[in-house]
Amino acid sequence: MDMQEAGVHAEDMLDAIIKVIHPSVEAVPGPSNAAACPDAKNDSTGTGQVTRRRYVVTIISSERRGNFLGVVERYWKKLGYTITSVRNHKEMPAIFATAPNGFRVSLEFGYAGQASFDVVSPCVAESKVTEPSRKPLDPRALKSNGLPYVHSDFWSRNAPVSSPSPSASHHDG
Repeated sequence: MDMQEAGVHAEDMLDAIIKVIHPSVEAVPGPSNAAACPDAKNDSTGTGQVTRRRYVVTIISSERRGNFLGVVERYWKKLGYTITSVRNHKEMPAIFATAPNGFRVSLEFGYAGQASFDVVSPCVAESKVTEPSRKPLDPRALKSNGLPYVHSDFWSRNAPVSSPSPSASHHDG
């Protein structure tokens, strides 16, 4: 796998994560990165690494962040990801995992509840990497200074979930 293929794969992983969240959320591509591997001289698999990001622009209230993390964690575990770390922080929780193919993924809540997903490739063969395509910024994003601005009747509610999360009743068949 080269850096371009890793970038495409990372984008596919991010798209799949966003699609599994119900009720759905809106997310926009964040800055991507292509760089040399930290230990390129000691790594026989390759010398380049790619990072892709998605920023969730749906407002996720502090009361619903645990549910949001749970939906993502259950999906990752279902795919065989290994949870490598969890940050139990009231305002800025996070979860970090590694996919069976070596790609590292994370979901982190930051300033003002901004949720973001990152996918970092393992070291791969160096190559040219195209930037992911991006839609023009929504005018609401400019007014919000890039912070979450899309209201969700479920995710933005300032009350804990009183029944199982929507995904808990979803049956794969």
